[in-house]
Amino acid sequence: MRRGSIKIRILIFVAVAAFAFLRKCSQEEVNPYTGKKQAISLSPQEEIAIGLQSAPGMAQQHGGLHPRNDYQALVDDIGNKLVNSSIAKDTPYKYEFHLLLDENTINAFALPGGQIFITFALFSKLENQDQLAGVLGHEIGHVLGKHSNERISNANFWKVLAMGSSAIDMGGLAQQFGQGQLLKNGRGDELESDELGVLLMMKAGYNPEEMVGVMEILKAAAGPNRVPEFQSSHPDPENRIEKIREAIKKYKNAS
Repeated sequence: MRRGSIKIRILIFVAVAAFAFLRKCSQEEVNPYTGKKQAISLSPQEEIAIGLQSAPGMAQQHGGLHPRNDYQALVDDIGNKLVNSSIAKDTPYKYEFHLLLDENTINAFALPGGQIFITFALFSKLENQDQLAGVLGHEIGHVLGKHSNERISNANFWKVLAMGSSAIDMGGLAQQFGQGQLLKNGRGDELESDELGVLLMMKAGYNPEEMVGVMEILKAAAGPNRVPEFQSSHPDPENRIEKIREAIKKYKNAS
């Protein structure tokens, strides 16, 4: 390969990298719900659209929705109370809460725009309504934190570097959520959502100490062979418990 050709390729790469970096910087904004500075590429309407498009596939992966209307009504009541008692009510997001039939996977997750899910495997282990409020409050925290939006924006940054394309494929994003590729939150996101969950619980009149009980349930479910925190994308339950107690103290003192 000629030296001139190599120089041209390097210049093209530098130009693309500079474009991607400047584009990412231009997308940075302060999250109005958390005060955190983030690179955000999707509007709330686009977040809602992705969530609605991904929701049926996510439910299907977990055996569909649970048939007990009374269980679903409880999830709806607590979820809506958390939303209507907090800043979440003033967001453009359309919150919907889904109880999944899955009896084996202990999990809860949120899609962009307000689609929130909890498996029956986790629901059945919770000891009271306050713990359910803790789980749902945590997931609402992911929506308020725009964590999926931020991951999409960061992924698109690397796509621009690799392919030189800045277009966002909405259908492709929905498919990636359906495959679980964009559902994985980092440690910082999980801790931020725990703190937001505590705040939402307190605003709605639930006992935030029960969030600690949720962590104990997750810890017990993981068993003695759970992955150490430094090898996992999620904080260790013990670390989360410590941060939850700090958040409870912080908001109690503030009130």
